[in-house]
Amino acid sequence: MAFAEVNGTRLHYQAAGEGYPVVLVHGLGLDMRMWDSQFETLADRYRAIRYDLRGFGKSAPQKTDERFRHPEDLRALLDYLEVSKAHVIGLSLGGAIALQYAVLYPDGLRSLVLVDSALDGFEWSEEFDASFTAIEKRAVQAGPSAGNRMWLEHALFVPACEQSDCRTKLTQMVGEYSGWTWVNKSPARGIRPPSAERLSEIHVPALLIVGERDLPDFQNIAERLATGIRGARKVVMKGVGHMSNMENPAEFNSIVLSFLETQGEP
Repeated sequence: MAFAEVNGTRLHYQAAGEGYPVVLVHGLGLDMRMWDSQFETLADRYRAIRYDLRGFGKSAPQKTDERFRHPEDLRALLDYLEVSKAHVIGLSLGGAIALQYAVLYPDGLRSLVLVDSALDGFEWSEEFDASFTAIEKRAVQAGPSAGNRMWLEHALFVPACEQSDCRTKLTQMVGEYSGWTWVNKSPARGIRPPSAERLSEIHVPALLIVGERDLPDFQNIAERLATGIRGARKVVMKGVGHMSNMENPAEFNSIVLSFLETQGEP
C-alpha cells in the first residue's frame, strides 16, 4: 500500500505502468477496488493511478471541521506523483469530481471519461432525493452500518447485484465503508458556479458512458453532459446499470481504450 500526505490529509493510492497518466476516481460508498477490472489493463499501456477519496477506503477520514475540495485533493496527489497532466476517468461521484477538476485545473487535463456521472448543480428527482433521505434517517436511527446496508440495496446497484461476482465485490466495499457520510454533513465543498453551469468551459476530448439500465437521473445527466460539453461523445452500454465498468468490464475496457488511443501522445 502507498500513501501520500497531501492537502492536509492522507490518501491511499496505487500507481503502476509506464506511459501517459490515467487516473481513476471511484463512486460514493466505494473505494478504488471498484476499478480492479480496469487497473491492470490500463497499466499495460499507460501509467495507471487509482486512489481512495478522502473519507473512503484506506484514506484518512473526513472531519467535520475541515473544509476541503475533492478535486484539490486529486491535484495535490498528482503533484505528489509529479504528474502535470492526465486522462481522468470518474464514475458517479467520481465523475462529478472529475468535472470539478476539469473546471478548476483545465491545464492539468488531457481528456475526460465520465461514467454514469453525477453532476454538481443538477436538480435531482424527488424520488432520488427521498432515497438518500431514507438512508440517512436509517443510519441515524440504527447506526452507519444500517445505512450501508440500505445503500447496497439501492436501485442503483440492482443490475450489478444480479451478477454474483459484482454483488460479492460491492458487498465487501460497502460493508467496509465507515458510513460516515450517512450520519454527518460532509465538509467537502463544491465549486461556484457549479459544474452544471460551466460545461462550456470544458475544452478537452470527453467520453460519456452510461448504462442502459441506469436510473433516469443519470440518463438525464448523461444527456445534459452530451449537449453541454462541446464535442463530447456519448456511449450507452446495453444491458448494464450504474456500475457499468464492473458489470461488463470487457466491453467497458474496449470502449475506454479505443477512446484513449485516439488521443495520442501530447
